[in-house]
Amino acid sequence: MSRTPDIVIIGSGIGGATLAAGLAASGSEILILEAGEHIADTPVNRDQRAIFQRGHFRPKETWYEWQDLKEHKRFNPGNYYNVGGNSKFYGAVLSRYRREDFDEMQHQEGVSPAWPFPYAELEPWYGAAERMYQVRGALGEDPTEPEHSTPYTFPPVPDEPPIADVRARLKQKGLHPFSLPLGVDIDRWLAKGRTPWDAHPNADDGKMDAESAALALALGHPNVTLQTGAIVRLLETDASGRRIERVVYTAAGETRSVSPRLVVLAAGAVQSAVLLLRSANARFPKGLANSSDQVGRNFMNHNSSAVLAVSPRYRNTSVYQKTFAFNDFYLSDGEGGPPLGNVQLLGRVSGAILKSSLPRIPERLLDRISAHAIDFYAMSEDIPHPESRVMVDGERIVLKWHRTNWAAHLALVAKLKAVLRSIGFPLVLSRPFDKRTPSHQCGTVRIGNDPATSPLDPFCRAYDHDNLFVVDASCLPTSAAVNPALTVAAQALRVADHIVSKELQQ
Repeated sequence: MSRTPDIVIIGSGIGGATLAAGLAASGSEILILEAGEHIADTPVNRDQRAIFQRGHFRPKETWYEWQDLKEHKRFNPGNYYNVGGNSKFYGAVLSRYRREDFDEMQHQEGVSPAWPFPYAELEPWYGAAERMYQVRGALGEDPTEPEHSTPYTFPPVPDEPPIADVRARLKQKGLHPFSLPLGVDIDRWLAKGRTPWDAHPNADDGKMDAESAALALALGHPNVTLQTGAIVRLLETDASGRRIERVVYTAAGETRSVSPRLVVLAAGAVQSAVLLLRSANARFPKGLANSSDQVGRNFMNHNSSAVLAVSPRYRNTSVYQKTFAFNDFYLSDGEGGPPLGNVQLLGRVSGAILKSSLPRIPERLLDRISAHAIDFYAMSEDIPHPESRVMVDGERIVLKWHRTNWAAHLALVAKLKAVLRSIGFPLVLSRPFDKRTPSHQCGTVRIGNDPATSPLDPFCRAYDHDNLFVVDASCLPTSAAVNPALTVAAQALRVADHIVSKELQQ
């Protein structure tokens, strides 16, 4: 790109890539700065020992867990830096938040606040995002499913026979298993190798991620440029403080800067907050976009657990497994009590994957257990809390995760275990995911109607800076209890429409 871009987008994950796709037809010169590189198409992409046991793709990075009155504890986070962001490894579940998720909701531990707009405002953009990500799904199976003004373009990914058997057992118990909305071309995926797609990297193998779906559309326009290996270090304001004047980044070993008309931060819930905090200056000592003192706060990470149900009489010959979910405990506990959450299948968990968590047990024995097991993912809402936060300490990223609503999650796991035992699985094991797993991180730079309590307005523009937008999971005011990718994509398309119709016309 020889000319100064009109718009710089920092990050190429779901938010940044989808926004770029929504802006591309405007003709504006768009530069996407991505810290990582493309994931190469190599055999290691389907090597489960390399991925899970040796951590081949994990970043060589250290964050710190907040410890009161003592040295912060080091840990290696599971956030990825590559074109497409974390979506290159995601499970491709593209669910809508439920209508009720946009309203204030009472939970066992506190209140999940209302969004600054209702579900109906985002509904058409959900449909547009489903088309962009080529979502496979079916309507009419889930009683909690909100209104759809458009149907799914593609039928659902089919159950394999052992999975269809368990779905039928759940139906017989009066539950409502439904086909997961998935962004996966299953024939293309299996043509490359017979593995699950969940947590496996995608090199244009049929998984519809930020790169293969949205970014591919954006880069089809000559006015959109992607620069990889570009690490943004600082955002600088002009003399008034109302505008971001310069984006400073390093690439190819040198420091560079660019001065666009609009800046869009889409580096993810942690890194977007970190960049704003690190860009503090004399006028903004608490960081940019932070007159509310809310940047980095209200960090949310779903309460989640893996649940393995085992029966010597059950034989699981499935390859990918991840095709259904149920929300019977989503809006209540099933007995009139507060919400518990969502249950969905994990991608097939092999012995090689299990060994990453159980290194002392022989893989051959774990393979035998896996052959008689089916694997679920239980997910509950993490309610925003101001002391759950991302902070910076010099070059250190410090995470203080104040987990909320954990009792409700334990109740969901207990309900799930009871259900699975009742349908013929006498042994049911569970294990929670911890901070090393980015279980749908969100909420650190949230949208809202009041600049005193929210850094961003409902169109993701910073209240403090007229030309700064933050469009990734950090803008979400609540985590709900479904996978957030589609909601991030829908909001990105809504913001893109606003930018084209309002901001670029000024």
